Amino acid sequence: MNVGWRNRHRVYGCVLHFDIKNDKIWLQYNGTEIDFAEELIKQGVPKEDVVLGFHSPFMRQFTEYAVG
Repeated sequence: MNVGWRNRHRVYGCVLHFDIKNDKIWLQYNGTEIDFAEELIKQGVPKEDVVLGFHSPFMRQFTEYAVG
């Protein structure tokens, strides 16, 4: 989480969001430069267990990962 103040503006936001739903890892948001889907694969997680939740359901079918 980013929490605090930048000048006179409140800063609050999620940097990284994963969910585990129906035995799959859903990558909901990634505000980093790290490809966490690829990192999960390197750690032995099968691609069919990773969902790129930040893509629309329609677009997920064109990725190499699970659709949901």
